[in-house]
Amino acid sequence: MKKSKKQQSGSTPAITALEKAGTDFTVHAYEHDPAAPSYGEEAAQALGVAAERVFKTLVADVDGALTVAVVPVSGSLDLKALAAAVGGKRAAMADPAAAERTTGYVRGGISPLGQRKRLPTALDASARNHPTICVSAGRRGLEVELSPADLAALTGAVVAPIARG
Repeated sequence: MKKSKKQQSGSTPAITALEKAGTDFTVHAYEHDPAAPSYGEEAAQALGVAAERVFKTLVADVDGALTVAVVPVSGSLDLKALAAAVGGKRAAMADPAAAERTTGYVRGGISPLGQRKRLPTALDASARNHPTICVSAGRRGLEVELSPADLAALTGAVVAPIARG
């Protein structure tokens, strides 16, 4: 399913990367509530999109290397599965400050696209169940909708079952 690009004031590195690649995507903006307990669930509710189609971007440490995991907000990251998917042995959640410094994004707004330093990436296999998914566009209150295949291609992601729930 092809979507048209929408111009959005204040482009982010993620949006710039999508435009540069010529990828079809749609930008969705919503009013972010700083008191929201879950950024991803807030996005799903605000956009009226099923939580299974909104994916959160998490940064983990796999055998000493920062690695991006993209999983549905309706579930959680299986660290063992992530490690196996990227050929590692052990995984733990990365230090938030290291994740922000390396990606160039703030927590709750980390996008798998347009990161300061390209990191190994794994996309949960459930993404294939949907014609399009939403991921952070690089700041809280801003999402991009694109096909899972385009996301995997642009990030060089391994597609594997890395989510629980």
